[in-house]
Amino acid sequence: MRRTGGAGLAALAGLAVLMGAGAVGCSAASGTSTSRGVGTFLDQTHRPPKVASCVVTEKLIPTCGAWWGIAPDVFSGRRPLQSVETAERRMGRRADIVHVYHRGDELFPTPQERAIAQGPRLLLVNWKPAPDRSWAQVARGDVDDRIDALAGYITRTFPSRFFLTIHHEPEDDVRSGAGFSATDYVAMYRHVVSRLRARGVQNAVTVMTYMGAPNWASKPWFESLYPGDDVVDWVAIDPYADSQVSDFAGMVNKTRPEYPKWPGFYRWMQGRFPGKPIMIAEWGAFERSGSPRFKRDFYLSVARQIDDYPQIKALVYFDSPVAPRGDTRFDTTPGGGRAFAELGREPEFTGTRVPTR
Repeated sequence: MRRTGGAGLAALAGLAVLMGAGAVGCSAASGTSTSRGVGTFLDQTHRPPKVASCVVTEKLIPTCGAWWGIAPDVFSGRRPLQSVETAERRMGRRADIVHVYHRGDELFPTPQERAIAQGPRLLLVNWKPAPDRSWAQVARGDVDDRIDALAGYITRTFPSRFFLTIHHEPEDDVRSGAGFSATDYVAMYRHVVSRLRARGVQNAVTVMTYMGAPNWASKPWFESLYPGDDVVDWVAIDPYADSQVSDFAGMVNKTRPEYPKWPGFYRWMQGRFPGKPIMIAEWGAFERSGSPRFKRDFYLSVARQIDDYPQIKALVYFDSPVAPRGDTRFDTTPGGGRAFAELGREPEFTGTRVPTR
């Protein structure tokens, strides 16, 4: 969300290649998947026992299941650690990933964010390096001092691995003739990541985050936005359950009749990035005044349908009472809160432990 105003088998095969190397010792119990019950809260007693061993690769890919994350209390102004701990009490479990946002010359992880990571939790840092400059200006080095200062700060203060996305949701910023073309975005992203790495930041797992909107994905320049496999470890989208979405499947594969050639984001990513893990870096269900049970029903649909999307390896909820298009807090109704808490305890999201380094 903007801070301002046989493909499935191919995907699994590609991920198996990625996961086969570089695994680190973070073993935990894991489970096999079963179909979800419809319209009722999930009965854990019907789950098969967890028998396999999960590990986490150097690129923070869990070999089974998916990370469970949250961007807590966004736009409230509350201190991050307090927001995380409150959110965890509300949902009845610790978050695997905490999504935080930075801009310009802000240095991160901040002391509060380092405390969050000691949970242990993984940080997903969302950084817009230069909202005051064009992408072309960043690519030619106009803010290299800013990048270098951040690199020095990270190498001095934060040795743990973390997720880093550079200027998320670029689609509606693309324009011609002003240093904001798709080609300029690629040059900017590549320059930032390459410079950070060259100055010692080897613990950042990079994420390319798309909006997930069919209107932008249908633009002729859309395919040209991808920076390249050598600088992108994960691909991500930020979909929301708006008025045209009824369930999880409809959210991750949004289509529109006016864009008949667009297959939906998950389908597109399966074909475009069969070897990349997919992150839902922001997702949320908006309040619907005429449908008080919508959030509950939506979270139940995630539980029923998540097994159909094996390339998704992380879900990070955007929890805010004042999101630009509505209230996305998961517990605005008792039923919604219970369904979300049950979802977070699904075997899909409980089989992997966060590495401590």
